[in-house]
Formats: sequence, C-alpha cells, structure tokens
Amino acid sequence: MSDRLQKILSRYGISSRRGAETMILEGRVKVNGRVVQILGTTADPDRDQIEVDGKPLMVAPQLCYLLFHKPIGVICTRKDPQQRRTIYDLLPPQFQHLFYVGRLDSDSSGALLLTNDGELTNRLTHPLHQVAKHYRVWVKGRIKENTLEQWRRGVELEDGPTLPALVELLDYGNDRSLLEIVLREGRNRQIRRVAELFHHPVLRLHRTQIGNLSISGLPRGRFRVTAPEQVLAI
Repeated sequence: MSDRLQKILSRYGISSRRGAETMILEGRVKVNGRVVQILGTTADPDRDQIEVDGKPLMVAPQLCYLLFHKPIGVICTRKDPQQRRTIYDLLPPQFQHLFYVGRLDSDSSGALLLTNDGELTNRLTHPLHQVAKHYRVWVKGRIKENTLEQWRRGVELEDGPTLPALVELLDYGNDRSLLEIVLREGRNRQIRRVAELFHHPVLRLHRTQIGNLSISGLPRGRFRVTAPEQVLAI
C-alpha cells in the first residue's frame, strides 16, 4: 500500500519521521533508482525499490523499546567530535541502531526512551500529544510560593509562553530547594531557562518518568527492555 516516504522510513526503523524528512531533502533516498527530494512523495515498499544511502530497505524490523537511565556527563548523540561519552557507549551492540526520543542535556540525568519505532517517536515528540514528563529538580536558594505560582501558570520565554505546569516544593536545605515538576511540552532546556528567569538556577535535574514509564529501581547507566503495550499506553 502506498504511503508517504518519510512515514515508510520511520516505520522501517530508519529514522524518526523528522529525521527521514531531512534524509529526503539531502538526496539520500532513492525510489526505483531515482533520487527523491520532494516531501510528500508516496511509494509502496511492497512494489517499489526504496534505497537509503545506497542500501535497499529490508523487511520491516521487529520494534524494540528501551527505557534507559542516563547518567550525568553522558550526551545524547550518536557521534561526538569531542570524543565525550555518549549513551551508545553504554548500550550493547544489538541496540546501537535505536534512536532516542527527545533528549537530556549532558548535565541532566534520568529517564530516556530509545526505540526503532519511528511512528511512536513522532507521536511522543509532537506538541499536540503533550506527554507528561516528571522531574526532580534542585535549584539554588529558598524558592517562594509566589514564584512557584508564576511557574505553574506559565512564563514568557524568548520562544513564546510556556504551558501551565505542575510545580511542587518538596524540601528545603543548605540554600537549595527540591522541586517536583511535570511538563507536557518539550522545549530545549525549558526548566533551566525558567529557573534562571526566577534567579534560582538549577543545581541538578533528574527525569524520573516519561508518561507511565518510571526508572524507579533502574541503576544509572542501565536499561530495561519495555513491553510495547506499556510504551503505546503513554
């Protein structure tokens, strides 16, 4: 059955749908021997010969889902020019083909989902779906209730207003505050930027949960294979 080329590539685990669009625009995809660079082009993987970087699509792979506990100091990328340790350095060979859904900064830790399910990646990263992500965040100083209330309502950043968020104070101690934060959007470094805006810079940021997937009991640097029904229920 014919479908858009970027959807086919994501379904076959080549890349996320957005990544597949980039591949098409870069001229890395051929259909029946001809380079395709127009988004929206359709093809039928059962009838058409589709190639990526000169390699034909094989049988659609078995979908795989990993929940990974990313340590601080490890970066979310496949290759790093500075030779820093990446998440793929901590994964065995059979999982090197998986791509990460969203990312965590080098100085952040916690839950990270990896998969070869491009359609799921598109769903979880699309702003319309608003998947809940749970964080434990240590910020500098004793944060006040009126500041927390502003954070909950949403604040104006340079790329637009943030959505309302759940922000709760859990503890004080040694000129720092421990917060629980639940976001339903995926802005770049959003928590850190809002905390800076309120003059309470982040000291440590740890993501505990993505949707219903929690890393409770999962050691740093380790992963667990997650059942498809758990992931699809996010």
